[in-house]
Amino acid sequence: MSRIQGQPVPALFPDAGPVSVMLFGEAPGPRGADQSGLPFWGDGAGITVYRALAATGRAEVPDAAWEDWDGARFKALGLEPRLRSTALSNAYPACPTKDGEHFHAPSNRDLLAPANLARLAAELAQAATGRTFPLRVIAFGKRAEWVLGRLPDAPPFELHALPHPSAQGLLQAAPGKGKGLRLDDLRTEWEQRLRTLLNIS
Repeated sequence: MSRIQGQPVPALFPDAGPVSVMLFGEAPGPRGADQSGLPFWGDGAGITVYRALAATGRAEVPDAAWEDWDGARFKALGLEPRLRSTALSNAYPACPTKDGEHFHAPSNRDLLAPANLARLAAELAQAATGRTFPLRVIAFGKRAEWVLGRLPDAPPFELHALPHPSAQGLLQAAPGKGKGLRLDDLRTEWEQRLRTLLNIS
């Protein structure tokens, strides 16, 4: 696996047009956004996110991306998604690591750092530009939901939460912590829940 770069990954917005939904993950993944420089792009959990976005017409994903979902490969080949009416970001902007090799979840201190809170509020303000109704925001996982509820300087938004789409997140959120359930079934159910939230008019 490539060494974790740990560089901030900026939010991804559509090339043009208003934003109706903004998605927030926890942090860039070591094999995905940390390598590709784009939110969820190549992350193990991100493939389910982009499937839902593509299925609801909110993203165009190059066919070649589905063949081998890997951030470093995407960057080398110049593969990028194109978004419609949707913006993507993370609760923490860089892949958290202490040794350059292993991911660790962002701490409360990381998430509540003034610079991080200001970044989140600014991204939400950019997404909400020109809207007369509150922006719909979908948080993946308890950490993202937690910090997004602590932004006094952000414009009004309507917060929805889903479990984190990683295997660990899905199993932890499932009844009985997923005992006796198939991970593929949990992913399919999660993707359907995201599609429903993306399709709300």
